[in-house]
Amino acid sequence: QVQVAESGGGLVQSGGSLRLSCAASGTLFSPYSMSWFRQAPGKERALVATLFHTSSTTYIESVKGRFTISGDTSKNSMYLQMNNLKPEDAAVYYCNAQGLGYNAWGQGTQVTVSS
Repeated sequence: QVQVAESGGGLVQSGGSLRLSCAASGTLFSPYSMSWFRQAPGKERALVATLFHTSSTTYIESVKGRFTISGDTSKNSMYLQMNNLKPEDAAVYYCNAQGLGYNAWGQGTQVTVSS
């Protein structure tokens, strides 16, 4: 059974940086994808970025050039480097891992951006 857990959220000033981590337990058999979602107060959970088992990545338009998703297969971990953070990036960020027979979500980590 695959489980994931996020860490690395916190409070940062506008223009600052944070690095989120997602640790996965269990075996991620290919094909799989790992993604970051976020949910702001009063809004639906939305996809931010995805890392595929092929190492290809996708981003939503609003974070391109500022966020970088990456992974370390030796550690079964995924990261989200967030630079030039804006107040509109504030949300609870969730890690998700999807593959054959599993769709795992973490508990979320809060990112707060002060203006």
